[in-house]
Amino acid sequence: MKSYFPQPRGRRACLRALAVALAGAWPLLARPVPAWPRRPIHLIVPWPPGGGTDLTLRVLAEEASVVLGQPVVVLNRPGAAGTLVAPLLKAAEPDGHTIGQLPVTVLRHALMHKVAWDPLADLAPILQVSGTTFGLLVAADSPWRSVADLLRWGREHPGQLTVGSTGVGSTPHLAMEDLLQRQGVAYVHVPYKGTADQMLALASGAIMVGVNSTGFAPWVEQGKLRLLAMFSEQRNPRWPQVPTLRELGHEQAVYSSPWGLVAPAGTPHEILDALHDAFRQAMFSPRHLAELARYDQLPDYLGRAEYRLALLQAQAAERRLLQRMKLLASPAP
Repeated sequence: MKSYFPQPRGRRACLRALAVALAGAWPLLARPVPAWPRRPIHLIVPWPPGGGTDLTLRVLAEEASVVLGQPVVVLNRPGAAGTLVAPLLKAAEPDGHTIGQLPVTVLRHALMHKVAWDPLADLAPILQVSGTTFGLLVAADSPWRSVADLLRWGREHPGQLTVGSTGVGSTPHLAMEDLLQRQGVAYVHVPYKGTADQMLALASGAIMVGVNSTGFAPWVEQGKLRLLAMFSEQRNPRWPQVPTLRELGHEQAVYSSPWGLVAPAGTPHEILDALHDAFRQAMFSPRHLAELARYDQLPDYLGRAEYRLALLQAQAAERRLLQRMKLLASPAP
């Protein structure tokens, strides 16, 4: 059988090559590995406090703290549809003491705008944790009992329908934009920084419609909001009576948003591995699984390599979506 490995020319040549290799590797072998983590780890959460993702991440951080032997401190940095995490991580020291939650909107924002960061080149994947799906909601006292009612009113009153989302370019924004565009409904988009402020605006009548992740659950359970439909593939077991938009004939209206944790590019692989191991253990802890379940989320684990591949595939899918909606940034001249 032919060997695809280079063959040594003799024992002396082999020993010489081994000596050269060891001489080059010795400084690395002899260099002491710095203790890590040396201080608390900052976890950037690009949403306001109080939403479903923020609350599940706080539990995840507490569980990981036990494994790492240092506190994992949540830093909320809301705004710009959850994309502020990218420039903050690019500017951070790549020493494993600053990490962040990566929503898919970061990939989308970089395709819609000229930005000074690259979501794949400037960020190092740690692991994928979970994902969210989205619902279409109105206030409990809304006259609309179905999606058909809402769409009919929107066509009869062009430009008067007000719809809230978690920011320009967020998945809820594009999901509703796509749905209403296909139905020929002109509307007013009202962006919010996160779930809590959007749901409060919807319940109080400041907007007519809200599109959000399942962080809306407490508002529905308390009778303040009415859930008209889901953007998921299947009906949600928590609300089995609520149809999906696909069931209602809107075949393209299926949206979800997987998310994970990332670090600044250049973070040593040994530290990325340690972060991965700690957060993987934390994400499958009973307490974290229970918190995910509160917001109708499931663990959706991917390791470092698999998560990077998933991000590449998600970027390609986002490019196709934005191309169809004519929202891609113009190429540089």
